[in-house]
Amino acid sequence: MSDEASPESDVPPLLAKAMAAKEATLDEARPAAVERQHARGRWTARERIAALFDPGTFVEYGQLAQPQIRSLGDAPADGLVMGVGRVDGVAVCAFTYDYTVMGGSQSPHNHRKVDRMMEVAERNRWPVIFWSEGAGARATELYYASGTVTTFIQLAKMSGLVPIVTILSGPSFAGQANIAGTSDVVIATRDSTMGLSGPPLVRSATGEDLTPEELGPMSLHERTGTVELVVEDEAEALQTARRYLSYFTDVAAPPPPVAHDQTPLRSIVPENPRRAYDVRKIVATLADEDSVMELRPLFGRCLSTSLCRIAGHPVGVLANNPMFGAGAIDAEGSAKFSRFVELCNAYDLPLLFLCDTPGFMIGTAAEKSAIVRHSARTLVALSTADVPILTVILRKAYGLGYYAMGCDALDPDLYVGWPTAEFGGMGLEGAVNIVFRDELEAAPDEATERQIRDRRVAEWKERNTGLEYARSFLLDDIIDPAETRDLIARLLATFPTPARREGRKHPIDPW
Repeated sequence: MSDEASPESDVPPLLAKAMAAKEATLDEARPAAVERQHARGRWTARERIAALFDPGTFVEYGQLAQPQIRSLGDAPADGLVMGVGRVDGVAVCAFTYDYTVMGGSQSPHNHRKVDRMMEVAERNRWPVIFWSEGAGARATELYYASGTVTTFIQLAKMSGLVPIVTILSGPSFAGQANIAGTSDVVIATRDSTMGLSGPPLVRSATGEDLTPEELGPMSLHERTGTVELVVEDEAEALQTARRYLSYFTDVAAPPPPVAHDQTPLRSIVPENPRRAYDVRKIVATLADEDSVMELRPLFGRCLSTSLCRIAGHPVGVLANNPMFGAGAIDAEGSAKFSRFVELCNAYDLPLLFLCDTPGFMIGTAAEKSAIVRHSARTLVALSTADVPILTVILRKAYGLGYYAMGCDALDPDLYVGWPTAEFGGMGLEGAVNIVFRDELEAAPDEATERQIRDRRVAEWKERNTGLEYARSFLLDDIIDPAETRDLIARLLATFPTPARREGRKHPIDPW
């Protein structure tokens, strides 16, 4: 037997004690808890962290934290694993609530952990990812907390300063839902649930006896626009979060851009203004292959809002959707529009408008939705935007809706139209009905009235085509649709790279 001491014997007792305490927080030391989490079809908190960060880059904060009330027993990392590392080469802060520790509940100490990490993220302008699974405040500690929780106001103050992403996996109620609400984007697995309060408090306050799935299913939140993206599982959620951050950060090794064939754009917009088409096909064709990420697709369907790349340049695209309400912008679409403009402006993404709208929605239903206020919000958002604006008029450019969709009053950096472009202060047929009312009313029969209307509309349309606007230099140009991508790419390449850490911020409206 050797007289040399083993490596273990060289570890001082206090260090050995600290090392044992840290090892007790790892999955290897908690097989029963890990098995229960896997039985729910979920990753553990540490598995999420391992999958998110580039190998060997994660630095954990607060691993030894324990509940304020120590009589509650052992609670590894106090139910919150957090730290900083690199994601595709970019520094990112991440938090994940640990459902195996008291249901992922929020405690005074893990609130302090979040506050500490957010201070580091703010100081260094690091993006933030919250991975949420839990039911809000830890009731057993709620009335023993000392001091006011500052987490939520601190998160609100971070809005527009650094990209903040929330991933919902499993139940996320109360405090976890509040975090989601202050995030720039919420990515949720399809079987997750969310609500401002959980079923027990709802039952106590309102008498409604609901399961989490009945109270806040993703099928509901996807339609209301509360979540931007719904995915199938945690693996897809993780990849979606990484992809989302890539639009706002300088990924270490971005893939080379691949362009689609642009010639189909020449015939994609019907010359008949009453025929609809799928504007998403235009966005997908203009963008680099596999680079389009549409946000809130089932909310505000009169508009499509997407992040994408064109020749490698990240850009935000707002496109009217003629397949829903003929592209008229309603209250939901206005809210979607405003938030997207604020998101892109906060993080220096140029805005590309693809305009084909008869204007903002009108009528009694629209007025009941407070369309006057919602439509005005789009103009407020645009008035504060200081990123490049590129406008392409695809077809209709009517009324105040066209005004919001990148009109010349916004002084866009590019202002062009396709050959199908047409302009008007309102729909041309409506304008003819008003201006030529006496002539139409004097018609002896309906057939004659229709002939007069068709002739007047044709006359006005001929004077308000994109070609006529370009001849009067009210447009920069009428372009071949197949050349749109190349034109945009060349212009994007001329804009200076923005200084992302200059200290300014533009808060993003949660709506």
